Amino acid sequence: MLSFLQTLRETLARWWSEFTLQTKLMAVATLGVSLIMSGVTFWAVNSIQQDARLSDTRFGRDLGLLLSANVSPLVSENNRTELARFSHRFYSSTSSVRYMIYADEDGEIFFGIPFSESEVQNSLTIRRHIQLPDDFARHTELPMVRQHLTPDGEVTDVFVPLLHDGKYLGVLAIGTNPNPTVVTSSHLTRDVTIAVFVSIWVMVILGAVINALTITKPIKELLVGVKNIASGNFKQRVDLPLGGELGELILSFNEMAERLESYEEQNIEELTAEKAKLETLVSTIADGAILLDTNLQVVLVNPTARRIFGWEGLNLSGVNILHHLPTPVQSQLGHPLYQLAAGSIPKTLPATDDSLPPDGKHDLPESDTLRDGAEFRLTLSEPTNRTIRILLTTVFDQYRENLKGIAMTVQDITREVELNEAKSQFISNISHELRTPLFNIKSFIETLYEYGEELSVDDRRDFLDTANKETDRLTRLVNDVLDLSRLESCKRYILESIYLAQPVEQTLRTYQLHAKDKGIELSQDIAVDLPPVLGNYDLLLQVFSNLVGNALKFTPTGGKVVIRAYLLDRPSPTEATPSQAPKVRIEISDTGIGIDPEDQDAIFDRFFRVENRVHTLEGTGLGLSIVRNIVERHHSKVHLVSEVGVGTTFWFDVAVSQTESGTTETKELAPAVTEAIGVF
Repeated sequence: MLSFLQTLRETLARWWSEFTLQTKLMAVATLGVSLIMSGVTFWAVNSIQQDARLSDTRFGRDLGLLLSANVSPLVSENNRTELARFSHRFYSSTSSVRYMIYADEDGEIFFGIPFSESEVQNSLTIRRHIQLPDDFARHTELPMVRQHLTPDGEVTDVFVPLLHDGKYLGVLAIGTNPNPTVVTSSHLTRDVTIAVFVSIWVMVILGAVINALTITKPIKELLVGVKNIASGNFKQRVDLPLGGELGELILSFNEMAERLESYEEQNIEELTAEKAKLETLVSTIADGAILLDTNLQVVLVNPTARRIFGWEGLNLSGVNILHHLPTPVQSQLGHPLYQLAAGSIPKTLPATDDSLPPDGKHDLPESDTLRDGAEFRLTLSEPTNRTIRILLTTVFDQYRENLKGIAMTVQDITREVELNEAKSQFISNISHELRTPLFNIKSFIETLYEYGEELSVDDRRDFLDTANKETDRLTRLVNDVLDLSRLESCKRYILESIYLAQPVEQTLRTYQLHAKDKGIELSQDIAVDLPPVLGNYDLLLQVFSNLVGNALKFTPTGGKVVIRAYLLDRPSPTEATPSQAPKVRIEISDTGIGIDPEDQDAIFDRFFRVENRVHTLEGTGLGLSIVRNIVERHHSKVHLVSEVGVGTTFWFDVAVSQTESGTTETKELAPAVTEAIGVF
């Protein structure tokens, strides 16, 4: 039973909670009005009943007094026959009397109408004796009245003392019926009131049920559908068999949902295509691109940015960018990023290179400077040593009112920095190299111009000889610079099939006299039947000249310089590949002073000279750099083996020509990227 009541209470509570506030207010108002009306009606009925009871009491008392006055003489005479006749005639003449009972002084009943009937006995519970108060005869001058309810209705009991000549003879008990008209009216009023109350609540309940079935339920279905549409679920439909305006509303809702679903599918296709285009475009950008939201969480990052910061294989979507940036980048960009995301622009930014003031900050002329694009230059050591430039740009909505995110552009400017450094170093070195011979030439010429007549012929000849040598040195420097510039430019060189013996012999003839003057043995060791190689005659001749010239320069008297050329071991025909084609190795060996191991890595750099350390001989410092470029143009690489005090050997390999001697290959040398030196 308790579980049933609990279930019923929960059901009613759930049912009540499903009503709208308006429906609940209407129900409460209806309940209040119906209770007030019912209360007023029952108050009126009760008032009518009270008046009717008062009237019945007065009527019964008056009737009892009247009957007592007529029967008292008969009782005193003990004329019970006439008493019975008179009582029957009186009882039969009116319907208002329910019973009449006579009792003596002791309360013993001696006559009653209709005493013999069972209903009288049952209704009055009279047994032959009326129990009255002891002092009823002495103190009761007026009738005693009471009312009680019987199965046949309410009865008014009147107890009238029988007095004759001042003597108490007994008591007359008479019962009267209520006024039938008043009873009928009050009952009718009560029944009508109950019927009206019940009818009102039946109508309210029926209205609530009809409202729930025909209005509330469809509205709730529409509300759920609207919420689903608002959340992006355009597949929502409302399927209720209703007509009228509500049915038209449901039909219009379904049509709207269908159109939105179709529009969404079309938009998704277009957005997917545009997203694919955008991702393809971003992924092909040479610079790194990172898009952040206002919480500094990664929205998009392209492969270039992943490679620069070493993020390959990491899922960065929705992750705070500062958690994965290298420490130097975090320290430089943390504060500006948070300020940009918060919509505030810092007036100063951290210094990023040596060109900024000593305090490490530079002022922004306007707050929009950072908003439009702040530039940071940083040096990274991980995952590789590189210099990067980071540009921060704010992203706004189409009305440029609300901040949507921050775009980071990451540029790898390592090559640019190296080129700038190389350019600065080249300009510094070439200026120094040009200034020295020019200063010497100018000094000796000014001396000859001002004091020529005072100098002897031998002094003037020495001055002119020195100026001539400095002019030759200046000419060699300019020629070397031009050669290096030409090699590092985009000029293409045709490779031909040549015999190495020819440029070797020409080199020996050129330097034989110089070697003899220094007491150095200059020789060649060319293998017999050496096949022609694929190369450029002039370039190879310049390589031999530079290497032999350096060997003679750093080899003391009594030393040796040898040019060797021999065919490397051929791979078997079944194992041969294009990269394993037959090659000829060329070596230039000397017994000179050798090169320190610490200098061997930098020996091919421009303007690097061993005499910078040993301070013995002069040179431009470009000869070996030219050799390296020429050898690379022949798809090879120059190597060296050196020991201080023993000597040095430079060697490189060139491919054997696959054509007949004297014919020209159609193969060209790949152009190198023009560096800063290419402007000279």
